[in-house]
This record gives sequence, structure tokens and C-alpha cells, in this order.
Amino acid sequence: MIENYILSALVQEEEFSRKALPFLRKEYFADEGQQAIFQLVKQFVDKYNKIPNKAVLSVDLDEQKGLSQTTYDQAKECIKQIGTNPAVDEQWLLDNTEKFCQDKAIYNAIMDSIKIMDDKKEQQSRGTIPKLLSDALAVSFDQHIGHDFLEDSASRFENYHKKEKRIPFDIDFLNKITKGGLPRKTLNIILAGTGVGKSLAMCHMAAHNLSSGHNVLYITMEMAEEKIAERIDANLLDVTLDELAVLTKDAYQKKIERFRNKTTGKLIIKEYPTASAGSANFRHLLNELRLKRNFKPDIIYIDYLNICSSSRLKAGANVNSYTYVKAIAEELRGLGVEFDVPIVSATQTNRTGFTSTDVGLEDTSESFGLPATADIMIALIATEELDKLSQIMVKQLKNRYSDPTKFKRFVIGVDKSKMKLYDVEGSAQQNIMDAPGSHYSTQYEPSGNSDKFGKFDFN
Repeated sequence: MIENYILSALVQEEEFSRKALPFLRKEYFADEGQQAIFQLVKQFVDKYNKIPNKAVLSVDLDEQKGLSQTTYDQAKECIKQIGTNPAVDEQWLLDNTEKFCQDKAIYNAIMDSIKIMDDKKEQQSRGTIPKLLSDALAVSFDQHIGHDFLEDSASRFENYHKKEKRIPFDIDFLNKITKGGLPRKTLNIILAGTGVGKSLAMCHMAAHNLSSGHNVLYITMEMAEEKIAERIDANLLDVTLDELAVLTKDAYQKKIERFRNKTTGKLIIKEYPTASAGSANFRHLLNELRLKRNFKPDIIYIDYLNICSSSRLKAGANVNSYTYVKAIAEELRGLGVEFDVPIVSATQTNRTGFTSTDVGLEDTSESFGLPATADIMIALIATEELDKLSQIMVKQLKNRYSDPTKFKRFVIGVDKSKMKLYDVEGSAQQNIMDAPGSHYSTQYEPSGNSDKFGKFDFN
């Protein structure tokens, strides 16, 4: 039995003991005698910071009070068995001990869940069952306890030169300011006033991700699923919203089939009522999609953050908007880390920002805690002049991926009839004023697009 090998190694192999002991639990051992020995080993290590030998265990066992004769006899026999097992590879034993802990944790969680379900007095809430199972599934021997600056310098150097997986844009300047796209485990925010184009931008990005072969989850809390799908249809099929409304079913299906044959990605659009769902609901959705549809997103869009609910705080319960919106942002970023995906969402400007032609972080509505949590935050700015040119200005407000003062402002094209964004020619950037002291030059040439964009730089 693996339990005998584990208990023997806990007493004989100090390195194994230090690696495995923090993750072992008394309830993982079915035999009461083994449970008693494990408790003695753990108590000794906690007190003396070293492993006990067989003689110490025998003495401590004799001094234990409250043990039944059966448990005492089992424990005595367990001590005798220590050291009699054939030698095994330490890594093999460590791997199998981890599996033993995982299996026992899941088994115990299932049995506890059954007891809760059968408890007619409902002494424990059935709402605790998901957490029991989640904690059991999370059991792992994580040996990382910190980065040793000097000893780990080689691995740190390798990390500097490791190419991070990113989800790229089809807009050149967005790739430039993010060094090639959005990294996983991040929260990325678009700030704009009502009607400027937050949903349009996210629909365009989702459409591009899908056409690039990525799996996309689009969560909408503002518009219906069908409205979001309609916008993405117009973008991908290259037809206006008006043309889409009069397109015949046969022509529509042919366009969809042609697109289906060009991509390996999937797009799931899920609608929730406004302010009714938060990270806990989204986590449940992700687990359901994985189990029922074998779908794991590469990127998640949430339209939009301020009308989500917090899974930790109750709205209106003596919680101000700063704390509440910041909690939502933290929970969504945590969700991105948990599922290893970038999350893209949006937020509104406040009243001042709505009329401003130079939006700043201070124009974020409801909570300044949101920009404090986001990894990147860009503002979309529309003016009458830009509208006439079918353009929109993008301004960096915060950027953890690169220097936010470089390419601080730039313009991109917008086709609202087809829900599309596109790169504009380099000459369109010439009148864009950057930060004080910046200048427009001919030092930068976007990769692969030199004739389309010309040469320019913001420094």
C-alpha cells in the first residue's frame, strides 16, 4: 500500500518529508493506526523542525491518551513496518504521493457532499458543495516558495528571452503598444463615452480573433446575444448592417459556410441580464462550456465591466462605487489568471470625460480603482472632425506592456456600417499632437506595412 511507503519515507527521508508533509492530511489515511502515526510525525516536525525516528515514535505513541486498543495495536504494527519496504525512487514516490493526496481529497469531498445532501436538518448549506469540490480539485504539490535572485539568475535570463504567447490585433498601432498583442492572464480596458464605439471595438476584435483561429467567449450584459452576433456577422461577412437585414437566407448561409471553412476557431456569445452576473457566474459558464462543449476560450470579452456584479460584495450594502467597481475589476482579472486568458472589457467616461477631447484617467466613471487594477487602459475619443473622416482617436492612459508615452495618441479608421476598425495611412497621424515635448518624425516604419503607412514616430 502506498500509505506504508509514505509513512516510512516521512520518517526516513528528510527531503521527501519537507516536500510532502505540508500537503498530507490525517483524513487521507483510512487506517486509524496510520492516522495516529502521521499525527505524531507532524507534531514532532512542527515542534523540533526535524523528522523523528522509530524509537521516538514508539515513546510518543505510548504517551498518547485516548487511543483505543485497536488503534494502538495498528499504530505499533505501522512503526514496525517502517524501513522494511523495498527502496523506491524518491521522485516516483513524490509523484505518487501527490496523486494519492489528490485522489483522497476528491473522494473525501464527494463523501462530505453526499452527507450535506442527505442532512435533513441542513446544518451545512448546500452552497458549500462547489467549494468543497473546487478545493479538492486544486490539491497540488507546488514546491515554488519564492524566487532566489542570485541562484535563479539563469532561469530569469531565459525568461527575459522567452517569447510570451499573445493574442494579436489586426490594427498595427495596437500591436505596437502591446508588443504584439494581449498577453494571457490580463485585464484590458477600453474607456469611452456613450455611443463612441466600445462595443464596436470589442466586436471587431472578437471577429478578428475568430477569423485568426482563436476560440472566443463574448459575454454581453448590455445588448442581446443576437445583436452582438449581428454586428460580428456584418464585420466578418463584409456587409453593412442594412444589407444584412435584406440578405437572402441562401446567400447568408453560403457566406457563413465560406467563412467556416477558413477558420478553426469558435465564438460563443452569452447574454446575462444587466448587473445580475459576476466572476462566479462566468466561472460556472466556463466550466460548463468545457464539460458540455469541450470549449476553452483563448480570449474573453465582457461588455461591459461596470454593469457586472461583484461576487464578493453586495451592491448597495454600505459599499461605495469606488470599492464596488474595483472589486469587480479585481475579480475579473483573477478570472483571467485562473483560466489563463486575456480579458477585454470596457467602462464609461464620467460627465466631464464625455465632452472632453483629451480624455484622461481622471475621467473614468464611478471608480478610480478600475485603472489601478487594469493592465492596459486605452481611451476612444470621437470629435466632429474625426467623425467626418471616419476616424477615431486612441489614447493610451495606462500600459504595463510598454512605454505609454510612445505612440500615446494615434487614429484608426472606423466603418460603423460594417462594425469594422482599420489602419489608416501614415499621413493621417501627422496632425495628432502627442505629449509635451514629443514630435512627429520619420524614424518609425510599421513592420510589413511601409507603403501603406509611410514612416513616422512619436517619441
